[in-house]
Amino acid sequence: MKKQMVAMLLAGGQGTRLKELTNAVAKPAIPFGGKYRIIDFPLSNCTNSEIRTVGVLTQYEPHLLHQYIGLGTPWDLDRRNGGVTMLPPYAEADGIKWYDGTANAIFQNLKFLEAHDPEYVLILSGDHIYKMNYLLMLDFHKNQQADATISVIEVPWEEASRFGLMETDGDMQVKRFVEKPENPKSNLASMGVYIFNYQKLKEYLKADADKEDSSHDFGKDIIPAMLENGEKMVAYPYKGYWKDVGTVESLWEANMDLLNLESGLVIHDPAWRIFSSNPQLPPQVVTENCEIEESFINEGCIIEGKVRKSVISQNVHIKEGAEVDECVVMAGAVIGAGAKVSRAIITPDLHIPDNYVLKKKDRDITLLTNYTINNPEGREDDAASSGN
Repeated sequence: MKKQMVAMLLAGGQGTRLKELTNAVAKPAIPFGGKYRIIDFPLSNCTNSEIRTVGVLTQYEPHLLHQYIGLGTPWDLDRRNGGVTMLPPYAEADGIKWYDGTANAIFQNLKFLEAHDPEYVLILSGDHIYKMNYLLMLDFHKNQQADATISVIEVPWEEASRFGLMETDGDMQVKRFVEKPENPKSNLASMGVYIFNYQKLKEYLKADADKEDSSHDFGKDIIPAMLENGEKMVAYPYKGYWKDVGTVESLWEANMDLLNLESGLVIHDPAWRIFSSNPQLPPQVVTENCEIEESFINEGCIIEGKVRKSVISQNVHIKEGAEVDECVVMAGAVIGAGAKVSRAIITPDLHIPDNYVLKKKDRDITLLTNYTINNPEGREDDAASSGN
């Protein structure tokens, strides 16, 4: 059945800069905000934008994602006509054909798109935290009569060289795209959210697949090729909260933004819910002598110590006398009695010993793991992230 727009959600990234957090899970499956996973945000955006056909492209460690998304029930995507479809790399006679790049991932799944025959294709990344109405972007795309529309956000000039940047004219038509330039002339960063006219996209994907010297990437190959051929490409200015959580520090910052009402990251908006697939757990247990300040505490937790400006996931136990300050504590962690930790991400199911004190040389964010605890003088890149 023909669809107006089909979403293709790229969720196969490994996310090596997140270190031990992605040893066994893909970056989109990393926990966020105590009860969510990162992929909940683009999936919920699709639901709230009334986009009912979503292909999720997986590759690295796909099993948890497949299990987590299931039939798509929490996002109202368990539908007979459309819904969510998991799209792992194809198995061929000589083995699995892995995706060579973001564009190649879509190319390998053209049969999925052909089955729905959409007018437009929405390309999404599964590793960003944001809330966005994709239908407003589609209206912009139609009104501009564009072949492709790229969502952009203004970033601080001092950070612009970290992003792919769009140089536009007064009508937001893209004149040049530059990937991570040393001397940026624009601060309009690509958000990794694209809308293409389906037939035009198919044409360019097929041409790119035949190029042996291509990296088969949207930013490096497809977009430059379309610009070179004079296709109409426009930039859609997005004004809300958006964060690429690709490093330990950026993941910590996004969690801390949940505690700051001025950050723009509001997840308790009934008009734009963020849906998740999580088990129902009993309420938290808060003892009489505990102290909690400006924190998110999720279900199934036992809090006996002090918690300040922290995001606490499910089934966490913070024992008597422990102090947790500006931390992201992931599910199942146990903070031992008298332990003191600050400015850290505490990995799932980690047991921090009684009276442990996290020693910090500066204000970097520590990824607290068994390695960090047992090797406090170990390699810096195993214990902390400077956000680079």
